[in-house]
Amino acid sequence: MAGFGVFSVAAGEPRVGWRSGGEVVDLSALGAVFCSDSLNPLMAQGPAAWDDAVGRAREHEGPRSRIEEVTLRLPFEVAGYIDFYSSLEHATNVGRMFRPGADPLPRNWRWLPAGYDGRAGSVAVSGTDVVRPRGQFADEDGAPVFAPSKRLDFELELGFVVGVPSRPGEPIPADRFAEHVFGVVVVNDWSARDIQAWETVPLGPFLGKSFLTSVSAWVTPLSLLEEHRVEAPVQDPPPLPYLAAGRDWALDVDLAVELNGAVVSRGNARTLYWTMPQQLAHATSNGSAVRTGDLMASGTISGPERGSEGSLIELTRNGTEPLELPDGAKRTFLEDGDELVLRANAGGLELGEVRGRVVAPA
Repeated sequence: MAGFGVFSVAAGEPRVGWRSGGEVVDLSALGAVFCSDSLNPLMAQGPAAWDDAVGRAREHEGPRSRIEEVTLRLPFEVAGYIDFYSSLEHATNVGRMFRPGADPLPRNWRWLPAGYDGRAGSVAVSGTDVVRPRGQFADEDGAPVFAPSKRLDFELELGFVVGVPSRPGEPIPADRFAEHVFGVVVVNDWSARDIQAWETVPLGPFLGKSFLTSVSAWVTPLSLLEEHRVEAPVQDPPPLPYLAAGRDWALDVDLAVELNGAVVSRGNARTLYWTMPQQLAHATSNGSAVRTGDLMASGTISGPERGSEGSLIELTRNGTEPLELPDGAKRTFLEDGDELVLRANAGGLELGEVRGRVVAPA
């Protein structure tokens, strides 16, 4: 494993570290940007500084601590958060559940990477407890109730973090992706499906999503993923010209989901229909500027085979086909006490994990 994060030891001040296997290398002696409580000062410096930082971090002989001995913190200040809907398999699976007999994909889905603006203030680091959200949803008779969600779910995603900001009115072409993006994180966009289903008419996700989004404690720089870039699946129809580039930015990253220690899903991020450069190009196509610390996530990543779905709503076919765990327990959606771990691995490079335990509301 390798990547940048923010950590502290005992009562010490937070500082930037480099993950090296099971240890954290303290980089604070390398300069002011490494003495910060976030990666934002480093991320704002641009690609040349990023490459230099990776080289220096790999060679630095600073103090080392075991991962178990440190407190890992949210690695960057989240300026904004966008969640996309970029997996063809996920969009098709969900569409078939909720629109049986009709085209599972919305008419615009193959023409643009759909997404919604999430709540930056609810993004938290891996290991944060998932407090089951309360909200309004329809009961068995269709009447609205306000209660703890009964259909709590996870969403397996990758996200990218913006380093270099842009100016309002200047879109970022897909072929300039690497000039602005610092690195990649693993993301779990926790979802309360009952709240989401009730409120997402006619507007998009709101309280069913905004209670928590978890990210890995380590940000993997783009430069470490160069050798894992592959061609994305063919798009049919071809996208409009402003979205035509960035097809060589699919990432060959193996993904896995563990529920209470048992692997319940395995997939790969290379199946995503819309790539990260296309997501950034579309997000800025109307002139919207990006800021240092903006997080943009892929949306649920699901593969074409059973057992490669990136959410419980798909794995259990909306609760009609419960998962059976090795201990005999069955799950349709998450129960209090359940622990989810999302993992991502590119060859021998581990991108980090996102871990969270479900706890009952107070």
